[in-house]
Amino acid sequence: MKRLASLLLALVVVAAPVQAKERRPNFLVIVADDLGYSDLGAFGGEIRTPNLDRLALAGIRLAGFHTAPTCSPTRSMLMSGTDNHLAGLGTMAELIRPNQKGQPGYEGYLRRDVATLAERLSDGGYRTLFSGKWHLGLTPEQDPHARGFQRSFALLQGGHNHFGTDVGTTATYTEQGKALTKLPAGFYSSDYFASRLIAFLGERPGKRASQPFFAYLAFTAPHWPLQAHPDDIARYKGRYGAGFEVLRQQRLVRQRELGILSADAAPHTPRNRDGSWDSLTAEQQRTAARNMEIYAAMVDRLDQNVGRVIETLRASGELDNTVIIFLADNGAEALDAETTGAEMLGRYLKDADNSFANRGTASSYVTYGAGWAQAATAPSWLTKGYQSEGGTRTVAFISGAGIPRRAGAERQFLSVADIAPTLVELGGGNVRATEVGGRAVRPVTGRSWASWLRDPAARVYGAEDGVGGELFGSRAWRQGDWKLTDIGDGVWRLFNLASDPGETRDLSLAEPARRDAFAAAWDRYARDVGIVAPDAIPYRP
Repeated sequence: MKRLASLLLALVVVAAPVQAKERRPNFLVIVADDLGYSDLGAFGGEIRTPNLDRLALAGIRLAGFHTAPTCSPTRSMLMSGTDNHLAGLGTMAELIRPNQKGQPGYEGYLRRDVATLAERLSDGGYRTLFSGKWHLGLTPEQDPHARGFQRSFALLQGGHNHFGTDVGTTATYTEQGKALTKLPAGFYSSDYFASRLIAFLGERPGKRASQPFFAYLAFTAPHWPLQAHPDDIARYKGRYGAGFEVLRQQRLVRQRELGILSADAAPHTPRNRDGSWDSLTAEQQRTAARNMEIYAAMVDRLDQNVGRVIETLRASGELDNTVIIFLADNGAEALDAETTGAEMLGRYLKDADNSFANRGTASSYVTYGAGWAQAATAPSWLTKGYQSEGGTRTVAFISGAGIPRRAGAERQFLSVADIAPTLVELGGGNVRATEVGGRAVRPVTGRSWASWLRDPAARVYGAEDGVGGELFGSRAWRQGDWKLTDIGDGVWRLFNLASDPGETRDLSLAEPARRDAFAAAWDRYARDVGIVAPDAIPYRP
């Protein structure tokens, strides 16, 4: 009997890790492209987003979540868990300045000496699935299929025609690393990206049926060009006739009601270079309102497709064991195709039919401009491209398996670089591993949220922990509730974000010692990550 008991105990000890491994959570990371902080209903918006709202309100809304100011630097931090300058995206590949070319950290693609989240989780036994915008390299060895994703459908560039009319010209699509020469009839970005991921999720032969998965769904909506299905656009007809200033005030009121924004927090005054709504002609107002209708339709369609993915997981029985993280990759895009963006977008605009009746179709090429973008970043300062809160504080939430529902919103500082170590730890992996797939890799610098998810009083970053950032000459140093910011004009401004999340009161003169200490800390950070300041500013919306 004693020998039998010992044998049974040994079997239990051996079996326990296997059982634990089989019950490890699945992960679904969803990224929206240029989505505004206040666009979702759960964050103050009026756009119809019931699927995302339901997930957000069932979990934790992250009102202090931060990214890089534009897309590919953010995606490099998401994948690597480290600073974008260390990961190879010190700036966007399309906007590398001559003095940055050939410098370490400015390769314009994800370096081999960083491990991707997919590589780390794949090493730990996860199925890894990708569908959508990659923007981390264009060559076969830089494809998501070569960087740890076992199944992938990818748009390699940063943007495209949402109806797929540019395949093989300005847009490259790959599946399992092989370039495609055509797309299926009826292609629309949000629909097809979701469909491919759903198909990958359904592939569960043999031992894979018991494997946990990491799925990464990277939408290109609502990035320009603003293009949507006519029935989705029609749903918003007449909704935005009062203008962007009225919309901004409506969203601020709603944010306060939802607990996203404190009642006494002052929003930053928008910068309306193209004039107030009342200064526009009737025709300009009509066109601007239509642009916003198309934008809202794109967000609506994105939400519909998130709903399709969630229903797939529910039907397969996987939803209750899936952790879901949703985020936007940067602040809302203020580029105006007809004014500030005309030079950058000129090659697309010359052949576009932007007549009023044609806007939103595959042959149009429009953006929505700074007025609507600053409604979307309310209450923050500025938009995409800047290290201000408007460029880097983005809509985000975490929900699903094991994630507690918390009322209000979490306002402590969190970084997109935290996602990789968080998921690796929740998946039972070694966050500190510096060898992945048989090669030496840089350690992650982001912080895992695992302790904070268990204890809401825990802090991911302490009062003395500093985090730096830079892009296009715009700089920032964040420490505790304080932030030092330079929007690219060479002027340091100091804000206390706990009392002033809108960055409305510059305290640099009132706190000179803190300002100088933070500036010195940023200089050390710049040396550590190898920042090469651009010889000219390549992008300012």
